[in-house]
Amino acid sequence: MSRQAISGQRHILRALSQWPKDTIRPEVQFQTVLQKRFEQPKLDISEEEQLRQANALYSLLENRYKRTVSTYDRRLVSGSSSSMTVLTKLQYPITGTLLQPKSNPTYFTDLLKELEEAPSRSWFDRLLLRIKGVVRLQ
Repeated sequence: MSRQAISGQRHILRALSQWPKDTIRPEVQFQTVLQKRFEQPKLDISEEEQLRQANALYSLLENRYKRTVSTYDRRLVSGSSSSMTVLTKLQYPITGTLLQPKSNPTYFTDLLKELEEAPSRSWFDRLLLRIKGVVRLQ
């Protein structure tokens, strides 16, 4: 195995070691599945492809694909000098009407509450919620 392939494999394993843990499903982790795949010494992936995959993992870690727009806005300030300010805004801002649909206005607040409470629930609490859901649907 060449040095570059080993380097690509190291980059991938380093990126996976920095990957955040999933608190909602702690028994299933994305990085452990991929680590098993990339720890094998003989991979059928070319060196170039390994480096591309490592770059993709790093870009996901750094959140490069977040929908933000950075624009440079030149404005004339009173007088002859100009200043350049960097504006970072959401490209597609979410308004209040989208967050509170008429059919279920508390849907998104309830969803966030559930996601915050889920990691700290015990096995018994999860079982009770599942039973409540089954009874409600029948």
